[in-house]
Amino acid sequence: MKFEDMLDRYAELVVKVGIHVQKMQTLVVSAPVHAAGFVRTVVKKAYEAGAKHVYIDWTDDQITRLKYELAPEEAFEEYPLWRAKGWEEMAENGAAFLYLSSSNPDLLQGISPERMAKASKAASKAMETFRSYTRSDKVSWSIIAVPSPEWANTVFPDLPEDERVMALWNAIFSATRVDSPDPVQAWNDHQKELNHRIEYLNQKQYKVLFYDAPGTNLSVALPDNHVWIGGGSVNQSGVSFMANMPTEEVFTAPRKDGVNGVVRSTKPLSYQGNLIEDFQLTFEKGKIVQAVAKKGEATLKQLIATDEGSHFLGELALVPDQSPISQSNIIFFNTLFDENASNHLAIGNAYPTNLRDGITMSKEELEKHGLNTSMVHVDFMIGSNEMNIDGELADGTREPIFRKGNWAF
Repeated sequence: MKFEDMLDRYAELVVKVGIHVQKMQTLVVSAPVHAAGFVRTVVKKAYEAGAKHVYIDWTDDQITRLKYELAPEEAFEEYPLWRAKGWEEMAENGAAFLYLSSSNPDLLQGISPERMAKASKAASKAMETFRSYTRSDKVSWSIIAVPSPEWANTVFPDLPEDERVMALWNAIFSATRVDSPDPVQAWNDHQKELNHRIEYLNQKQYKVLFYDAPGTNLSVALPDNHVWIGGGSVNQSGVSFMANMPTEEVFTAPRKDGVNGVVRSTKPLSYQGNLIEDFQLTFEKGKIVQAVAKKGEATLKQLIATDEGSHFLGELALVPDQSPISQSNIIFFNTLFDENASNHLAIGNAYPTNLRDGITMSKEELEKHGLNTSMVHVDFMIGSNEMNIDGELADGTREPIFRKGNWAF
C-alpha cells in the first residue's frame, strides 16, 4: 500500500476510533508545525465526519528551545490565562481534543531543570480545571504520534539518515494496527482481549500487588472499590473514544500510602525534553524517599518535587512482554509507545475513573478514598521478561498475575 494511503488510513482511524468525532462537534488539535501535511488530512476527515469547527494549536520545538534559552526567569512563572480559559470553555461546550506527540527526546538537554520545573508548575496550575475534564473522561481526548527527524534519528541511529523518518512512520503504523487489513476491526478485537483481563481483575479486587524483578522488590496496596480499565473510554455524553493510540495496558490506581520497597526503571523516560535513564525509586508508606539515576537525576528530582502529590504514585499499569510494541524490540524514547511495551507506574495524579463512582467525587473525597492528587502524571517503565507479579486477596491468599513478564491467567 502506498505511503499516502497509509496516512489516510491513520487519519481516518484517529478520527473515527481515537477521537470519534461527532456531528456538529468542535475538535481541537495540538500539533507540531512539521506535521502540517498530516494535520490537513485529519482536518479533512474530521469535517467529513461532521465536525463543526477544527481549531489547530501549533507548536514548534525550535521556538520552545529559544524561549528556555533566552526568556527572562519571570516568564517561566506565568502561563497565558486566555489559553487556559479558552480550553475550559471549549471542553464545557463538548469539544474533543487531539494531541500529536512528536517532540525531540533531547530537545531541552542542557536547559536548567529549575526553569523547566517552574514552567511545568505554572502550566499545570493554570490548566488544572481543564485537565480535570480529561482525567475524568468528561470529554473525548486522544494522543497519537507523528515522526520528526530528530525523534527518528534517536530511535533509528543505525539506519541511513534518509530512511529513518519512514522507518518511524512504519513502526507507528504497526503499533497502531494501521497496517492490518481492517484497522477498525483490529481495534475492536484488541478491545475484547483487554476487556477479558479487566473483567478478571475487577472481579478479584486484589488488596496488594507484589512485584519481583532484578532491582525491583515492591508492594503496592490497592484502594477499596478500585477499578481496572484499559483501551477505550466513554465520555459523559456516552461517546466512546481511545485516549491513547497505541494502547496495550490495563491499569488502576494504587492506594496513596500503600507503596513500599524499591523499583528500577527498565526503559528511558523522556520528560520535558530530557532523557532520564537507569533510575531507581525507593518508597516508604507510599512516598518516594530516594531517587537515583545514571542520567537525568536532577530532572527526575525536579519532577518529584513539583508538589506534595508528585512524591507519590497515581497509577499502576500491566502490559505483557508479548505485546506487539515490546516484541518489536524498538525503544521509542516516547512514553506513548514505551509505556505500552512494559509494565509501568505513574508519578503523580490518579485518575478518578479508577475508583467506583470516582468521577462524581471531589478532590478531597478522592483523597479520603486513598487516591493521590497532583498537578503532574508521568508514567515510567518497570517491566521486563523477568518480572513476576502476585496479587493478594482479602483472605491473604496470593495468586500469580504475571510470570516472566506475561499474564499468568
